[in-house]
Amino acid sequence: MKKLVISILFVMNVAVVFAQSGTGFTGKVVDSKTQKPLQNVITSIQNTNQTQITDALGNFTFKDVPAGEQLLQIKSSGYKNQLIKVEVEEGKILNLGIVVFEEDITEEQQLSLITITENDLGDDNSGSDNTAGLLQASRDAFQQTAAFNWGQARFRIRGLDNENATTMINGVIMNKIYDGRPQWSNWGGLNDATRNQEFTMGSAPSDYTFGGILGTQEINTRASIYRPGSRVSFSGTNTNYSWRTMGTHASGMDKDGWAFVISASRRWAQEGYFEGTDYSANSLFASVEKKINDKHSLNFTSIYAENSRGKNSPNTEEVSNLAGIKYNSFWGWQDGKKRNSRDKDVEEPILMLNHFWKISDKTNLNTSITHQFGKIGNSRIDNQGAENPDPTYYRNLPSFYTSQYNPDDYTDFIGNSPENIANGIAARDSFLANRQINWNALYQANQTSDGHSAYILYEDRTDDKIWTANSVLNSQLADNIVMNAGATFRKLKSHNFANLLDLLGGQYYNDVDNFQSGSEQQADLNNPNRQVGVGEKFAYNYNLLATTIDAFTQFKFTYNKFDFYLAQTFNRTQYQREGLYKNGLYPTNSFGKGAKYIYENFGFKGGLTYKITGRQFLNFNAAYITKAPTLRNVYPNARLNNNSIEGLTGEKITSMDASYIIRTPKLKTRLTAYYANIKNATENSFFFGEGIFEDIDQDGGDAFVAETVTNIEKQNIGAELGIEYQITSTIKAIVSGAYGEYTYNNNPSVLLNNDNLASPTNTNPVTDFGTAKLKGYRLSGGPQTAASFGLEYRDPAFWWIGANANYLANNYLDASALLRTDNFFRNPQDPYNINLPFPEADAERARKLLKQERFTDFTLVNLTGGKSWRIDGKTFGFFASVNNVFDVTYRTGGFEQARNANFREVNQDVSSGTPAFAPKYFYGFGRTYFVNLYINF
Repeated sequence: MKKLVISILFVMNVAVVFAQSGTGFTGKVVDSKTQKPLQNVITSIQNTNQTQITDALGNFTFKDVPAGEQLLQIKSSGYKNQLIKVEVEEGKILNLGIVVFEEDITEEQQLSLITITENDLGDDNSGSDNTAGLLQASRDAFQQTAAFNWGQARFRIRGLDNENATTMINGVIMNKIYDGRPQWSNWGGLNDATRNQEFTMGSAPSDYTFGGILGTQEINTRASIYRPGSRVSFSGTNTNYSWRTMGTHASGMDKDGWAFVISASRRWAQEGYFEGTDYSANSLFASVEKKINDKHSLNFTSIYAENSRGKNSPNTEEVSNLAGIKYNSFWGWQDGKKRNSRDKDVEEPILMLNHFWKISDKTNLNTSITHQFGKIGNSRIDNQGAENPDPTYYRNLPSFYTSQYNPDDYTDFIGNSPENIANGIAARDSFLANRQINWNALYQANQTSDGHSAYILYEDRTDDKIWTANSVLNSQLADNIVMNAGATFRKLKSHNFANLLDLLGGQYYNDVDNFQSGSEQQADLNNPNRQVGVGEKFAYNYNLLATTIDAFTQFKFTYNKFDFYLAQTFNRTQYQREGLYKNGLYPTNSFGKGAKYIYENFGFKGGLTYKITGRQFLNFNAAYITKAPTLRNVYPNARLNNNSIEGLTGEKITSMDASYIIRTPKLKTRLTAYYANIKNATENSFFFGEGIFEDIDQDGGDAFVAETVTNIEKQNIGAELGIEYQITSTIKAIVSGAYGEYTYNNNPSVLLNNDNLASPTNTNPVTDFGTAKLKGYRLSGGPQTAASFGLEYRDPAFWWIGANANYLANNYLDASALLRTDNFFRNPQDPYNINLPFPEADAERARKLLKQERFTDFTLVNLTGGKSWRIDGKTFGFFASVNNVFDVTYRTGGFEQARNANFREVNQDVSSGTPAFAPKYFYGFGRTYFVNLYINF
């Protein structure tokens, strides 16, 4: 073995002069274990646009290379990137001999990555997930740390959620038109099939799209680029799921020009890390390519990823103290099994046909047609004229009694009375004895004389059908100029409705709103007083229609001392709502097609790289983008009417960053400072509020409201540091750090829609609550400060082990906008109706009540390791990791409840010491493990 290593090193460092003319070098890439040549390996000369792909014999050749020291970068999926120093001599072609390419066994960490994006904070894709899905293709030390070590704490790079990034498959944008975010579950479990990726950071140039300010991720599923062979793996874990099995086979290109890849996986759990979080997912992938000739190739990709998972409830501190942080109020026992009432089901197959046209040696065109269809459902319990079945409903908890004040005397705290204390103790005991949903009780309640169900299980359902056609052109216009251009057309029909899943022992459900009266109760005046059964639509039913067209061009220029690029984009977006029900509250503006909303937007970006030396660089990027509002924000109350927000405009985004980069065979460093500003952002939320409209609503002002916060300005400023240093040939140190200040940079406007105020003369019952005093508040969504130190040992005998410590800080609670408006101080019972404040309100107390909560900082220690063996031409191996070794408890997110919307109610609730409407929190995983066994053959 020692002789073999010495021989290989000797060959790699010997330069042999060829008899031919020219200046450059050549070499051959082979697998370190099998010594077989490797095809389709990417070889490039750093800081130039010269790139070569190894041929079937593993050979590559570079000509017309400037004399002097050059850095040769060699990379391929599944192998450890190499950076080799080459001394090029004028008039000579140097032979590097055999370059041994070592399998990257740490790639098992990427193929085994379990992202918590599958545990969204809300009922929809809230954007509060981490960015791990974006980072699987990167080898940057900082990005790797963010994905694998900070991701478990929902760290978001630069404080940006994934609507600011672009995810593509074969150049086709996969971000949803509805909310601008990718649905990771659409290809979940297909780690082997999606391993061929290209990633750009921030607003850096991409060959496939203009992109956003967070970056781009391109997943390439062209069958011919997969390494031929088969792979089978089996995994065990205690996170979102318990078990995973996966199998993949790639044929490689045969003599007739055919190549195919198939992959399948299953993930499942009776219960994940949190109580009652069941999990079941099945994924299938197939890609077939036919090489017609040297210029034309067709590739068909199909992806089917079905995913069903039980959600986990956010809880107040009171509930967590009583029942523990793993407590989940969404489930209950039924027939000896745990049944979760809040399941998320995703089933959206993707069919994609790509045509690859090599127009010339310097110009390529990729054209595709894609169709995606399917469904997303989020289930929950609904009830009519019956008690709330949620065990954590505020009337079921001790705080309901111990936080009470005398309604006739706001200074008289009566929660400490013997009666309330006794009731609180009884409520605690009752909750601990009945802490889960009582499914049997729901079935018993539905045994009515007329067969009417008081309780049902239904799902908020979305059935999308989207067609996408796009073309991407890449052309080498000159030796130092590359042009990228593309155009995309997307057409969406999104069918949204409530779908009845289970009558829970009853015979039918009345399609009416019990909180209204008369004709206003009707969900559909065209079919009044409907009785619905399983599988039928009810409550709301509408289509969202969207058509988008966008195009971009990009030019990249390469020179000896500097590179720069310029890119521009234009897009046109059209939205329309089509109501399929004539709602009783909105009879004139709910049925049929509403107005069309058209937005035209543009973007510019550019960047410069200055080459201090061949190993040190300065990089600058800047972008200005206008972006259409998403469908979600255009229609804040889409379930009931066609109304949009008056005067709504798109976002205006400005981004800049500057980096100092060092790349040597031993040291890789990046230090980046960045600035991002997003103006005219819009956010929607729904909640039940008490007394908000008390002065204008004769029923007491309590209402379920849709809150729209507009004209939001967000500012994100910070720095990133990633250092990777090869201490010895086997030991590597990694240091990463992030510091950010992500804040509201203005006081946005708050609008509340109250359906109770709708009438024939008020078809858009929106109340303007003025501005929310949010300027200077921190944005929620993850830690804004993070640091990591890790060591990794790679043994020449193909085993490795790593450990790292991670410090995460400055994570903040999501602040309620409504509580920061003037309404917070306005006394709705002001006898003079001149907006007098509460007499007991004072500025100092208000500041304490409205101070944004900062979560406790914490440190997580993670361990990873792996080993592989080569036996009879097959590779056997395992990967194992333990995260949060010391089982630290930490909060990953949370939000203020706005049910108590004014000073008096909040002050009374907080002053009691046991607030009934305290913030709700999400918690991260404790100590978790992941073990993966695999065989490649």
